[in-house]
Amino acid sequence: MKRHIDEELKELYKEILEMGALAQEAIFKSVEALGNRDKISAQEVISADGYIDALELKIDEHCIDLIARYQPMAKDLRFITTGMKLNAELERIADLALDICQRVMELADKPLLKPLIDIPKLSEVARKMVCDSIDSFIKRDVALAKGVVLLDPYADELRDRVQLELVDDFMSRDPTTATRAIPLFLIARHLERICDHATNIAEDVIYMVEARVVKHQHEEL
Repeated sequence: MKRHIDEELKELYKEILEMGALAQEAIFKSVEALGNRDKISAQEVISADGYIDALELKIDEHCIDLIARYQPMAKDLRFITTGMKLNAELERIADLALDICQRVMELADKPLLKPLIDIPKLSEVARKMVCDSIDSFIKRDVALAKGVVLLDPYADELRDRVQLELVDDFMSRDPTTATRAIPLFLIARHLERICDHATNIAEDVIYMVEARVVKHQHEEL
């Protein structure tokens, strides 16, 4: 027997997928803008933020409305509450992509301190983690979600490597490099934070599918 809530859950699912696609596009464009020091691409990400913010509010309102009208239980309730969490994480990921683009605007007219090596590696890890976390939600794939969670320490390692090099090899030796080093320092932080949000999504997916909390308990994966 078809339930009235089923069609609305499908619509909510589509809205969350749209948010996921927008977040992924923002990351892709921000990383491309960084690699090319492209102000135009960076501005496109910044300009798209208003629509993403509006979509976040729409999804939140939809979730609250579903809970109020249907008082769902068990699996349906886990899906809706997970949807609310994913919505917030994806909007924050898009915000961090915007932050990266703001740093790109600062760097665009300045020569780079050095060829970018670890930042592109970190950006690829961030893109993979976000993509896999969203795919784990789409497919309800716990194994894929676990893979995202287990990749997070590598993202931390890359961030630390970038930041240590910028401090030890540049800013501490020549303070005049700070205006070019600090934006890169912050970009590494932004990318690592994107990885943290992807990890949160993966943890929420595991809860949605298995009703099991793994946050702060990664040794149990």
